[in-house]
Amino acid sequence: MDRSLRLLARSRFFSRAPASHLSPGPGPAGAAVFLLRPRNVVRMASQNSFRIEYDTFGELKVPNDKYYGAQTVRSTMNFKIGGVTERMPIPVIKAFGILKRAAAEVNQDYGLDPKIANAIMKAADEVAEGKLNDHFPLVVWQTGSGTQTNMNVNEVISNRAIEMLGGELGSKKPVHPNDHVNKSQSSNDTFPTAMHIAAAIEVHEVLLPGLQKLHDALDAKSKEFAQIIKIGRTHTQDAVPLTLGQEFSGYVQQVKYATTRIKGAMPRIYELAAGGTAVGTGLNTRIGFAEKVAAKVAALTGLPFVTAPNKFEALAAHDALVELSGAMNTTACSLMKIANDIRFLGSGPRSGLGELILPENEPGSSIMPGKVNPTQCEAVTMVAAQVMGNHVAVTIGGSNGHFELNVFKPLMIKNVLHSARLLGDASVSFTENCVVGIQANTERINKLMNESLMLVTALNPHIGYDKAAKIAKTAHKNGSTLKATAIELGYLTAEQFDEWVKPKDMLGPK
Repeated sequence: MDRSLRLLARSRFFSRAPASHLSPGPGPAGAAVFLLRPRNVVRMASQNSFRIEYDTFGELKVPNDKYYGAQTVRSTMNFKIGGVTERMPIPVIKAFGILKRAAAEVNQDYGLDPKIANAIMKAADEVAEGKLNDHFPLVVWQTGSGTQTNMNVNEVISNRAIEMLGGELGSKKPVHPNDHVNKSQSSNDTFPTAMHIAAAIEVHEVLLPGLQKLHDALDAKSKEFAQIIKIGRTHTQDAVPLTLGQEFSGYVQQVKYATTRIKGAMPRIYELAAGGTAVGTGLNTRIGFAEKVAAKVAALTGLPFVTAPNKFEALAAHDALVELSGAMNTTACSLMKIANDIRFLGSGPRSGLGELILPENEPGSSIMPGKVNPTQCEAVTMVAAQVMGNHVAVTIGGSNGHFELNVFKPLMIKNVLHSARLLGDASVSFTENCVVGIQANTERINKLMNESLMLVTALNPHIGYDKAAKIAKTAHKNGSTLKATAIELGYLTAEQFDEWVKPKDMLGPK
């Protein structure tokens, strides 16, 4: 019995590591060896290019110029997927900085040493401000809970805080990444909290301002074009008249509704999972911790964050992000329609519809001199397609929450943030480089409208649908005008045609 206790104590005091992570030694190749070294003690490399740190699996080399530790290094070894372009989005890292600062402040209220808490808060502020971005190398394609990114943040804040306090990097003293930085937290509640913080900030700082800018520009064009009467088109075929301003007013309303939908999804995004810890029960937290952390995050961001009313839902399901992504998907549908309409109406300049004159921003062809293309419209439609694809991924991720945890978290937030950024930036680019410079080609508009056979619709109340259809079909077959054909068929006089067929009287109900 005494021998068993001694062995147990020995196993807790000394760390165990695979031989592949050690210098050559006497043990057999590939065998696990026991290091007669207390866990968490730092051993500096002889070349001073890296230090040796430990996690529960053993020792690893950590670059001396990095604040992260062994768990981050281990993740880089195990998830070599995609490279630097697939790293965890910086907005998530900054959101973690906000969260960790808030948690440290609340933990201080519950008894955490003020010196440690203050060091954590200062280091977390640097993370939130983007000053330590180079210390977050992990890719999105890791554990589906985001645990390794949470530990990456914990290690960076711990080591930076240790440095501030004059300690030795990697020693985990006096600031421990788990015991202090991650106090009263779990990856299972911190990562979804960071997801919501990051999404909310991106929506407010990028997406909504971009959509508002586009809305205002389209609204100005709608007013500018209010008196320009043109031919409408349904099924891509000639239809009855409307004004160019009325046509643009449809675009204005689409963007207005897009903004409304996105804002409508935000109350669920403002709900934070912090305080749920591992499965939603709040194990290892204190009563009031969740509410206080949410209040601190709200104060730090200026956004109305609150604690999630049900932490089990907040960890196991991410319907709020699916909802937000769905609103962005609808926005993408709207922008696809608007951009396509504008580029088709501006097609030409001589062999297309040519009703709109679009700004000429750059050469359009490497072989055709003088060619200019509707490039801003093309960019918007590509963005729209990407956002639609992102939403498919978010939908699949959101539908795969199993039991007490959804493990598609990194995938979901990557795509939500990508969509918000793309839609916001594309809206600004489209506005500044296309919409504000659109001109109406009134000469072309008038020509096409006067040649349209669908003006005959105005005759329906006077001579009936069948006779009006006969006029249109005969005129089209003979290549003549509606007026000449109507008179030739004896359905009405020239004076009656001029009185009844007036495009300006066809723009609304009588």
